[in-house]
Amino acid sequence: MNDTARDSRNNDALRSTRLERNAAPYAEGSCLVSTGDTRVLCTATVQPGVPDWRRGSGSGWLTAEYAMLPRSTLRRTGRERSGARGRTQEIQRLIGRALRAAVDLGALGERTILVDCDVLVADGGTRTAAITGAALAVHDACAWIAREHGAASAFRQLVAATSIGIIGGEPRLDLDYREDVAADVDMNIVLLESGGLVEVQGTAEREPFSPAQLDELIRLGLAGCRTLLRLQREAIGG
Repeated sequence: MNDTARDSRNNDALRSTRLERNAAPYAEGSCLVSTGDTRVLCTATVQPGVPDWRRGSGSGWLTAEYAMLPRSTLRRTGRERSGARGRTQEIQRLIGRALRAAVDLGALGERTILVDCDVLVADGGTRTAAITGAALAVHDACAWIAREHGAASAFRQLVAATSIGIIGGEPRLDLDYREDVAADVDMNIVLLESGGLVEVQGTAEREPFSPAQLDELIRLGLAGCRTLLRLQREAIGG
């Protein structure tokens, strides 16, 4: 991990971010997102049909799965072979909610977009990076459906996410792993291109925080998300 990452940027600056579309050429949509040392491969697979409870509605569905590869961390993490557990389920649900807010499910027809977010390297912010990268994978999957079936794209708008925290009384944007484990307050924010919020989730890990600090964290997070939305737009060509 990069011990000098924060030394080279201000507290209101994102880590260096790259969005590489078509990273998995066999998927209908894919993106490799790099945020500092964190790297997440996001793929979107289009499948016919929907869950039983949605069958006959004429609308589609989008769901997400998230996994950390065994050596994405400093020590090997075992695979969740018996199914997703607590933290993983929480992250999968967050990714799914964020991406469904970006898509017109009614325009999908009775199809499912299955999003896989696999963490290759974990250095903090894996769930927020997954949302930011997966948005491009879903954009391209919707474009694939439109091309194959001669319909308008079901993709409505981009969505991006970032982390914010307080360390030693200082609000900071886009925490890496060392900062995350030392944070007094840890927060994630998910922003749609339209300006709507999908989630703002913050917790005092050690010391409580004030309403004024909350306002500053949200300000930093919104600014970071807007930068990520701009990078997404540039990645898809405007």
